[in-house]
Amino acid sequence: MRSSRSLIPIGSLSMQFLVDGEDTEGHMAMAEMIVQPQANVPPPHRHADVDETIRVLEGCLTYRVDGEVRVLQAGDHCFSPRGSVHHFSNPGDVPARALVVFSPANIGPAYFEDVAGVLGSGGPPDKEQLVAVMRRHGIELAN
Repeated sequence: MRSSRSLIPIGSLSMQFLVDGEDTEGHMAMAEMIVQPQANVPPPHRHADVDETIRVLEGCLTYRVDGEVRVLQAGDHCFSPRGSVHHFSNPGDVPARALVVFSPANIGPAYFEDVAGVLGSGGPPDKEQLVAVMRRHGIELAN
């Protein structure tokens, strides 16, 4: 297992993978995510082949899965089964910190690095490029 993991800043979010598909033969990936207050977050989306579980460690997140909305406090968790439409936000005034598990590890550091590259290219985000990155990694925007 690799001992050093880089922090991936993505706008007002950051991801640091603790375990990725290289460590688990593709079975799962786990990252620590920090969401700044009022952050610009990914729009509602789904991944057809990946389950996602989140556990809030600090702060709180509003989390929606297929129309059910919950406010997750430290210690709470939420499961988004593959194919479900999900979305989160931090409407609070302090950063939220959470663990996120992807199973299998089809969503990992490469996805977040690609998104960060599009967002960091200067100017307003290119929505077509973002959608292309999402598709490449098995993620689609919800209609």
